[in-house]
Amino acid sequence: MTLRYALLPLCLLAALPTIATAAPTRGLQVEDLVSITRVSAPLLTADGRHVLFLQRSADADYKGSSAVFIRNLLTRDLREPEQLTPEGWNVSAPSLSADGATLYFLSAQSGSNQLYAMPVAGGTPRQLTAFARGIDTYKVAPAGDRVLFSADVYQDCGSDLACTTARLDAKKADKASGVLFDGVFVRHWDSWADGRRNTLFVAPLPSGDAAPVAGASAISATLAGDAPSKPFGGSEDYSWSPDGKSIVAAVRVAGAGEPWSTNFDLYRLDPAGRSAPVNLTAANPAWDAGPVFSADGKTLYYRAMTRPGFEADRFGLMAMDLRSGKTRQIAPDWDRSADGIVLSDDGKTLYTAAQDTGEHPLFAVDIASGQVNKLVGQGSIGSFDVAGDTLAFTRNTLHSNDQVLVTNASAAAPLRAITPSAAQQLPEVGFGAFEQFSFAGWNNQTVHGYVVKPWNFEEGKQYPVAFLIHGGPQGSFGNAWSQRWNPQTYAAQGYAVVMIDFHGSTGYGQAFTDAISQHWGDRPLEDLKKGWAAAQEKYAFLDGDNACALGASYGGYMINWIAGNWNDGFKCLVNHNGVFDTRSMGAVTEELWFTEWEFGGPLYSKPEGYEAFNPARHIDKWQTPMLVVAGQNDFRVPLDQSLSTFHTLQRKGIESQLLYFPDENHWVLKPHNSIQWHNTVNAWLKRHLGQ
Repeated sequence: MTLRYALLPLCLLAALPTIATAAPTRGLQVEDLVSITRVSAPLLTADGRHVLFLQRSADADYKGSSAVFIRNLLTRDLREPEQLTPEGWNVSAPSLSADGATLYFLSAQSGSNQLYAMPVAGGTPRQLTAFARGIDTYKVAPAGDRVLFSADVYQDCGSDLACTTARLDAKKADKASGVLFDGVFVRHWDSWADGRRNTLFVAPLPSGDAAPVAGASAISATLAGDAPSKPFGGSEDYSWSPDGKSIVAAVRVAGAGEPWSTNFDLYRLDPAGRSAPVNLTAANPAWDAGPVFSADGKTLYYRAMTRPGFEADRFGLMAMDLRSGKTRQIAPDWDRSADGIVLSDDGKTLYTAAQDTGEHPLFAVDIASGQVNKLVGQGSIGSFDVAGDTLAFTRNTLHSNDQVLVTNASAAAPLRAITPSAAQQLPEVGFGAFEQFSFAGWNNQTVHGYVVKPWNFEEGKQYPVAFLIHGGPQGSFGNAWSQRWNPQTYAAQGYAVVMIDFHGSTGYGQAFTDAISQHWGDRPLEDLKKGWAAAQEKYAFLDGDNACALGASYGGYMINWIAGNWNDGFKCLVNHNGVFDTRSMGAVTEELWFTEWEFGGPLYSKPEGYEAFNPARHIDKWQTPMLVVAGQNDFRVPLDQSLSTFHTLQRKGIESQLLYFPDENHWVLKPHNSIQWHNTVNAWLKRHLGQ
């Protein structure tokens, strides 16, 4: 996300005309989910005349490929965006030069992921790098003369990228397969540790017709930590200074305590490699993230937590004077957690998105006063870019996957859709109407939820219910689109959907989020029960006697907890990668900071915290039929948890099934596996609810 000056006349931001379509004939199916065109990463050219974005398409076998598309914003016709990158190329991570004339992107067209450039006006891509290892993430220097990139390497190889490849080849040729560890992480998310770390490198970019550059200098190899972080970190974890003389990156230095530490610090790195890294945020023992320089390079903006060991703490917006090292929080009274930041051209405003009452809006935060204004809501904002007064962003809702839209960032202007909604892509599909509701939950505090009607809803009829429970547990099921847990796929089967953002959910203030820690089984369960009762009272079309509850991760934990503590509430249950035994979970999961915070300390010193709401203690009361889903490569909630659940169900003679994926992690990501997952879950619901 970058900010550049541009001017887009307000009159050009009017919404596109609505195109009449035939009446829908069916609801959303899983095949629609895995095949529908997806868009992301909008970029505005420096003059504001064009928006570029990444578009993913799927072939007949659901294999996806991505290309960069471009749309002229000054035309008022209904012309479709045009593909800019070559046909047949699969590209990722688009970015623009400072003047907006050059498009950079990654592609494996040469055999490994390398950096390419091409004119925004059109032309043939030019390969800029030919490193021995593929590029994972990158940022081009402000002057366009160098590239900062990350690669997964053995850090003792230094700047020799080929060394990592040679070492991996040697391991592959070794006839012995054993691996000796003397510390954790031995595995993380879905991968076993092999000694490699994400490491930052700097390389010059070739000029003119020079050959792609093959050599690079490691600048973070002396820090024994991943930059960017694993497994989900990206280029937002590091930033060039405006003069190109320094780099700031977020790093959690490894060591014996890495699996129970959330202490990421911001390090200043020398791109020339002459100076040692300097820790800028050593005073904060919690998480510092997302560095962004001011235009003059004197101030560093970033996000910071305050409580060590708590991954769901509030991210506050921070400003650091780089000369004195003094810091201040910009909007200390804003009780939301900032996701990412973009600085305005005049240096007076930070733009950020944050969870807020069941949605994920975009906000503008005045740096001087800390005043926060909501710019765009009514759904969930993804990535965004700002150029002068023009704002381009992606937004999704319970009715549509991401669309690219543009508007005026400084006024309440109409939104202009650049790409079609799900309804426009799938005119034969009907989507269930949705509504947010609230009720008095635990401690008589207000709790929110959503109800989604069946796609073919008829007034006066009652419908069976899919009761969805989100994971996290610090998460939210709200006005957003999901590729994995999409309420519309249940509405398509003729079910109504109820979702409750119980205590512990994000977007309702940090105290609300904090309320679930060390209270996994009481406060959330009270909210779920009261929310279910409130929904039935408010919406007469819900058939309360014909409902199934479904959840994944913490939601799967709650399914096991419901089985023993609310065993007459539902006709069936679906448990995806859920916790069975909180004691064993505390000893086998990889990110130990999570369980240690949630249960009050390490297992050996706080066993009562792990036992307080342990589903395994209540299996004697289990009686409800349950479908269990498990992934072999799930190291967050490992396979033993799902097998323990299924074995218990079978041993007790309770109707149950196990859907096992040998090639999936905590999520089901492969298209054909997703289809199988949905078909299996739908068949289970149909068996118990009808339709």
